[in-house]
Amino acid sequence: MSAYNPFALRSSPRPPAHMPVAASPASHTDDDRIDAIVIGGGPAGLMAAEMLAASGKRVDVYDAMPSVGRKFLMAGKGGMNLTHSEAADAFVSRYGHRAANVAPWLDAFGAQALRDWVHALGIDTFVGSSGRVFPTDMKAAPLLRAWLHRLRERGVRFHMRHRWTGFDASDAAPGAHALRFATRDGETVVHARALVLALGGGSWARLGSDGAWVPLLAARGIDVAPLRPANCGFEIAWSDIMRERHAGDPVKSVAMSLTAIDGTPWQRIGEFVISATGIEGSLVYALSAPIRDRIEADGHATIMLDLAPGRTAEDVAREIGRPRGSRSVSSHLQSRLGIAGVKAALLREVLSKEAMHDPVALAAAIKALPLRLDRARPIDEVISSAGGVRFEAMDDRLMLNALPGVFCAGEMLDWEAPTGGYLLTACFGSGRVAGMGAADYLTS
Repeated sequence: MSAYNPFALRSSPRPPAHMPVAASPASHTDDDRIDAIVIGGGPAGLMAAEMLAASGKRVDVYDAMPSVGRKFLMAGKGGMNLTHSEAADAFVSRYGHRAANVAPWLDAFGAQALRDWVHALGIDTFVGSSGRVFPTDMKAAPLLRAWLHRLRERGVRFHMRHRWTGFDASDAAPGAHALRFATRDGETVVHARALVLALGGGSWARLGSDGAWVPLLAARGIDVAPLRPANCGFEIAWSDIMRERHAGDPVKSVAMSLTAIDGTPWQRIGEFVISATGIEGSLVYALSAPIRDRIEADGHATIMLDLAPGRTAEDVAREIGRPRGSRSVSSHLQSRLGIAGVKAALLREVLSKEAMHDPVALAAAIKALPLRLDRARPIDEVISSAGGVRFEAMDDRLMLNALPGVFCAGEMLDWEAPTGGYLLTACFGSGRVAGMGAADYLTS
């Protein structure tokens, strides 16, 4: 795993010891029945709880982990990228074929509204050179700590180490939901008039997102798209020399392109990393959705690398065609085009010895080097997942059509986005919509 994956850390995922979540009673009597339960203590679930509490509802948050916000904290290890400062139209386009579904969330709670909300918690932000927005101290823990303090002040209670195991229809009263939880002390059943599910996707099970909710909802007739890797690396059958000498090396200042299954051409400029199993890093993540879809359709995907994106094909051909005398091909590439190290290794990995000595073939490969990608990395190690509860199964408030009073939010919905703050922004926005929807449902 490379430094480009903000979750690829070998240290324990346990949050700092100074961030405990106070225990609450594990069950409630009928006299103590709360208005709403939120299951899932990530950004979407906490935002839903905030909206419910702000409307005067009694709300409890349940989570299977020992503390809330574990994936949020891990993402902040590399610098807490909250959102992005680009124009609204460009921002919405990052959500691909689900842009129309996500747009209303962002209209109500977009990048600037999120920054204002963070500022109200006493956390300053700044815009980086790439347009990404970060807390001034680059950390997630102070923000989460301030947020939890405010939620507790508003009456939100937290129940840790409570794993949701499904609905208990036999114990449900009219107009309420009975929910079963597995705890260290055995199973317990709690009741609420409204429920917000914010259980995450299928990536990084050790941080709480394990996709265990999928069969629970499917059993109740909810249409759930299969969970798939997103913002992921891909596998390549490297030679032993490539893997042993260059795993971990960054490939900088390149353009990556491919044609999507619908014929749309994709191209991005940036950098990525060679891994022992293939490629990963920011440039790969930016194109991971069309690459993944191409692999699913064809069994593999071929991307094209432009190793000299600042030069035209004619310029590259002219430089390569210059006499090299007694110099080696490697020396010629470095002196004429500055191509050396891992870039030169990529050329040798793909081209035959004859092609490496053919100026025409070599120049063409520098501008369009094909790399075959065989499969995405396993979903549990990727940054996020695609798939989840389909929007067609919910109304505009994110309430399930088949389960009145049950709302869904966050990464468990069927949308995806690249890194850069887009994932978090939509999680916050969807939690806000679901929480407000649940509050309205309770009032109606």
